[in-house]
Amino acid sequence: MPRRSKSQPDPLATFPEWARRLAERYYTKTVSTFILHGAVRDLQPADDGKGGRRFVPLRTFLSDELFGSRDLVVFYDRSSGVRLATPEMQKDFMAAVAGYDTLFGTEYAKAVPKDPARAFPLLESYARVRIADGKSVAFVIDFAETVAPSGDLSFMPGEDRYVLVTLVKWAQDPQFLAADFSVCLVAENLAELNPRIGRNPYASQIEIPLPTEKERLDYLEWKLSGRPIREVSEVNAQAMAQMTAGMSRVSLDRVLTEAMGGAKLTAERLKEKKKEIIQAEVHGLLEFIEPQHSIDMVAGHAKAKQLLRQAAKAIQTGKRDVVPMGFLIAGPIGTGKTFLATCFAGEIGIPCVKFLNFRSQWQGVTEGNLEKIFNLLKAMWPVAVIIDEADAFLGNRSAQGDSGTSARVFSQIASFMGNTDYRGKIVWFLLTSRPDLLPVDLKRQGRAEEHLALFYPESHEERLELVRTMAKKARVQFDGDLAEVLPPDLPKMSGADLEAALVRAKLRAVTDRREKVTKEDLKETFADFVPPSYPLEVELQTLVAVAECTSRELLPESYRQKPRDDVTRRIRELKLLLSEQ
Repeated sequence: MPRRSKSQPDPLATFPEWARRLAERYYTKTVSTFILHGAVRDLQPADDGKGGRRFVPLRTFLSDELFGSRDLVVFYDRSSGVRLATPEMQKDFMAAVAGYDTLFGTEYAKAVPKDPARAFPLLESYARVRIADGKSVAFVIDFAETVAPSGDLSFMPGEDRYVLVTLVKWAQDPQFLAADFSVCLVAENLAELNPRIGRNPYASQIEIPLPTEKERLDYLEWKLSGRPIREVSEVNAQAMAQMTAGMSRVSLDRVLTEAMGGAKLTAERLKEKKKEIIQAEVHGLLEFIEPQHSIDMVAGHAKAKQLLRQAAKAIQTGKRDVVPMGFLIAGPIGTGKTFLATCFAGEIGIPCVKFLNFRSQWQGVTEGNLEKIFNLLKAMWPVAVIIDEADAFLGNRSAQGDSGTSARVFSQIASFMGNTDYRGKIVWFLLTSRPDLLPVDLKRQGRAEEHLALFYPESHEERLELVRTMAKKARVQFDGDLAEVLPPDLPKMSGADLEAALVRAKLRAVTDRREKVTKEDLKETFADFVPPSYPLEVELQTLVAVAECTSRELLPESYRQKPRDDVTRRIRELKLLLSEQ
């Protein structure tokens, strides 16, 4: 740890923010154990010894920069065992191991043990002896989740319990706290580390975030080493730094190295590489959606579009403090809930991601997956996050039968969604046909603040507008004006039903080797088309959307003046009828 001096410049000034926080907490002399989590496999900026900068792995940064003034820096992980930072330190350690063998009758000098049950007593003895000699010592335990994994203490094997107790003991040991001694536990996901050490008051959690736009730009300039960006990319450095939000320096290095040795980077290729890399890094926990349309493409739903446009404009103009934390979009099946949410992202050109299945049967993995997702979202802002079928996907606080995992996961999501630091940066879209099943905790103000309801078109004009939109989406061309060829007695159908019917009409034209759909094609198709019919389910979905909606203008005319008690009573009746079926 760099030494402070009143006469010299602050030695922490060139450190990344996370390293400065670690050093500041260390200088208080109240904490000696630090848990590094987040982007722990990324490169970190360091001094190159010539007044410039280099980028190195975390291990090198810790040994050369953060703990560069320590007499002894010890690294440990289950695979490599005990390794010291320099040959001189390694020689000192082996001399201490020989003394340990003499004292305890072991033969560790022949083969230093890798398992923590034997390695940790050796490390503790070594640290106490050297601290007594006035030496400064730092331990770096990598892949800490493998030595102190999350789990119920009563089911943990004896070795894991021993390691956990040892780490907790080191964190609050008076001799270690008083000495120039530090323990760094490195784990990608804090949730995978046992909470008895991960959330111990004697241990300080330090998150290493993914690089910011400025940090990505600094890395780009260093990587190019004065080489003009136009030689490797059609995208300038500033734009590339913006477009690579959510990527680590390691990922950025991979993209640049490929471009230096091959074809130039284009904007499209960069988007594809970013999508490919990030989806691989989050192990398929998120799906990137490329918005192809703006809100103009959405038919009907005028008030909903107005609210979303206002939020989009506020983000574009930097007025993030007035943007809703999230939107709950409810409505019967086929009303275009997902399409509307993706069009919002397309309106302002921000990334749009969709939650996939992040749950696992293994304890601690689900929470770790969520932590990985949240860390990525924080680095990607502004970003739209879509959770489809939110009522089933998110669970609730009172779930039972899985050792409390569902309750913890629900708490994690609710807490992250409600963090106002991300207002206007992360915009949530909870999509559901059954908003009544969504827990109140997620629907309240401060999380999904605006409740939008979408409904089937009621008038012929509304259906005509929707058909025009669906025709554009499905690339259906008409022989004549659509208003003339569309049957006037078009039944009440959802957008999804209309799109399916139009595709069927287009197939009819293609079969006859025609490019355009005729009036006869549409007439025959709509006469033959029978949309799936779930009248009670659709009525229930419609009514719960009416009950949930926070804007009267969003409601169809037939429901605007309907007493709320009548709606509630009918919902209860429908639920009883459906349960009987």
